[in-house]
Amino acid sequence: MVAEGFAAEKIPVLMAEHPDAVLWLDLDDPDEDDLAAVAAEFGLHPLAVEDAVHDHQRPKLDRYPGHLFMNVYAVEVKTDGPAPRFGKAEISSFITERALITVRKSPSDTQPFIERWDADAELCAQGGASFLVYGLLDVIVDGQYAAARSLDEAMDQAEDVILEEGGAPRAIRRYGFAVRKTLAELRRPVAPMSDLISQIMRPDTNLVTEELEPYYRDVDDHARRATDAIETARERINSLLEADLNEQSNELNDVTRKLAAWAAIIAVPTALTGYFGQNVPFPGYEKWWGFLLSLGLIAITASGLYWYLKRRGWL
Repeated sequence: MVAEGFAAEKIPVLMAEHPDAVLWLDLDDPDEDDLAAVAAEFGLHPLAVEDAVHDHQRPKLDRYPGHLFMNVYAVEVKTDGPAPRFGKAEISSFITERALITVRKSPSDTQPFIERWDADAELCAQGGASFLVYGLLDVIVDGQYAAARSLDEAMDQAEDVILEEGGAPRAIRRYGFAVRKTLAELRRPVAPMSDLISQIMRPDTNLVTEELEPYYRDVDDHARRATDAIETARERINSLLEADLNEQSNELNDVTRKLAAWAAIIAVPTALTGYFGQNVPFPGYEKWWGFLLSLGLIAITASGLYWYLKRRGWL
């Protein structure tokens, strides 16, 4: 570490005094005016500056004369509530021969990057700015893989309930749909990462040194694993929801069959008595209390049938 926490106007002087040093400059949600001085100092392309200012850029690596422009997303998933919560922070980067300039477009913590660089500080001498990019990508990709794993583990809690006989409760089904939605949101920033890393590792970028190439391949492997984990989780939740739908359909068919059987049994005496017109005297016939007796029997029978159907889960 040569210097830290210095004013931006000291950058040219320090870079000249330490020709072997590399610079990490972190900017928190700047506008175009804020980036103008930096762009002039490092020769940043206007199109790259425009992409760095505007939000919701896709994960990508663009090449410009004298520098690279990279856009990635740090993600976070929490599964400790009634539904998964997904958050992401967009980070744009200008990569030059001696500098990594990061632009954070939303509040995020840079401490994991610093800790990652400090953990392998001996690699800095072998890669310079390439080492800084490696540490940044390693933290980003590890966070994406951890998010995919947490969603997969969250499905373990709901799987046994979904596969129970009779279908899952509504709350569990809603949780399954929320997991599937979160997986779709997570896939958008994660899926392009393997291709992005492959582009960085191409020889014509002149970024990845021979010493750091194995470390970049390790990051690429983690990116592929994160994508595979998301695809596997998507197939799994889709299969679970489809299985639950089939179980509900089977249960509905079973209930329909039983109700049809009862209706057939009741239809026979109803048809016969209706055919013969059997309006015969009954207890309380032509008596005032006969009406109350009939009304009470109707109420008791209907209530008993409602209780039975409710207990069976048909209502």
